[in-house]
Amino acid sequence: MDDLYREVIIEHYKNPSYRGHLDPHDIQFADNNPLCGDHIEITLQTAADGTVKDARFDGHGCAISQASADLLVESIIGKPLDEVKQLNKEHILDMLGIELGPVRLKCALLSLKVLKAGVYGLGEASDSLVE
Repeated sequence: MDDLYREVIIEHYKNPSYRGHLDPHDIQFADNNPLCGDHIEITLQTAADGTVKDARFDGHGCAISQASADLLVESIIGKPLDEVKQLNKEHILDMLGIELGPVRLKCALLSLKVLKAGVYGLGEASDSLVE
């Protein structure tokens, strides 16, 4: 089963469906993982009813960080911002489907940290956002 999930990760890393930048956008946030140099920026367009109308990510880094960003962005389109605010690390881990050590966990959770900081309108992202 791990091989199937690894294939999904590689596919989203090599051929991300949601890489890019939305202009105009309502929400934008970016952050880095200082341990490895991964960088993620997420832009969102929201609808009047508070749902995510469209979303994109951009950045660079390892396969885990980039694939998790693509999977996360795909998963939030059409969802209410209140629901997006409730996402946690289990959402990311379920999408990735493989066991991750502490270093790779930081890579996988960077996109969630960036997303939540943007949705909450924070000036700085914090690891506590992804618990």
